[in-house]
Amino acid sequence: MLLLQLATAVCLLFNCAVSAIPKPEEKRVLDHEIINHVQHFQNDEHNKQYDHEAFLGEDAKTFDQLEPDESRRRLGVIVDKIDTDKDGFVNQAELKAWIQYTQRRYIEDDVGRQWKQHNPNGTEQIHWDSYRKNVYGFLDEMDPKDLEQGDEHFSYKSMLTRDRRRWAVADRDRDDQLSREEFTEFLHPEESPYMRDIVVQETIEDIDKDHDGKVSVDEYIGDMYRSSEDNEDEPEWVKHERETFNNFRDKDKDGLMDHQEVKDWIIPADFDHAEAEARHLIYEADSDADEKLTKEEIVEKYDLFVGSQATDFGEALTRHDEF
Repeated sequence: MLLLQLATAVCLLFNCAVSAIPKPEEKRVLDHEIINHVQHFQNDEHNKQYDHEAFLGEDAKTFDQLEPDESRRRLGVIVDKIDTDKDGFVNQAELKAWIQYTQRRYIEDDVGRQWKQHNPNGTEQIHWDSYRKNVYGFLDEMDPKDLEQGDEHFSYKSMLTRDRRRWAVADRDRDDQLSREEFTEFLHPEESPYMRDIVVQETIEDIDKDHDGKVSVDEYIGDMYRSSEDNEDEPEWVKHERETFNNFRDKDKDGLMDHQEVKDWIIPADFDHAEAEARHLIYEADSDADEKLTKEEIVEKYDLFVGSQATDFGEALTRHDEF
């Protein structure tokens, strides 16, 4: 997951907002924001929302809407599920397995929803023409001159171009149709080793403001931080990131990150997101330093695992039978 992603999320991730006139979302969460563990710490501060999304998947947004007492109660129910050997402790392996499960569940739910949406007849494959018409068909009704302007329609056109390219990469048998497995890779390329290069390419395009195909230190910093004033002193964490770029990201010391260097940054070799996140959560919540967590330790640190904004957006939208 991320992420979920992630994100992010996740994100979160690559959902096409289809209404009476289907349109993709204005902004998709960048793939590198889902994969890159650097997002765990932002502005030199711990980003708890990263933990929430890793631990809860798409249910993170629901927990953000709960009162603290209800959030703790539901967290306790989740802890009982994570403790698969029922010994009263959550160890690193169990926590890692749970994080992997939440990511798989998010992806399966997202793909299932979009597969049904774009394949109402239940065929074994979805053709590009059908997907394009469903998501970007409204562009055909636009004046071609409007599509060249620097407004929202131009961004839709750019997204169409990117989706077309990603579709072609996911289409392994080159028949311009995607099976459900291929469609999964199209929607969540960050989860497929086969699709990693397209994730890197899209990341470079998002950050590369001068369109030279590489990422400079200023573009790298600009993706994370924008100064509000010309004479504003950079925060210490920004200075640290500049040093990181120069000392570690830019391996050939030419002042730029090329495709491979960006790939090493956003998809570090041998990095296991779920394992790293499980270690982090145990470290943060393990009050007696025995390298495993009791339910009490987890619930005590509920804001780390699930958080709460104590908002009143109404009834929670999550699966009620789980709680």
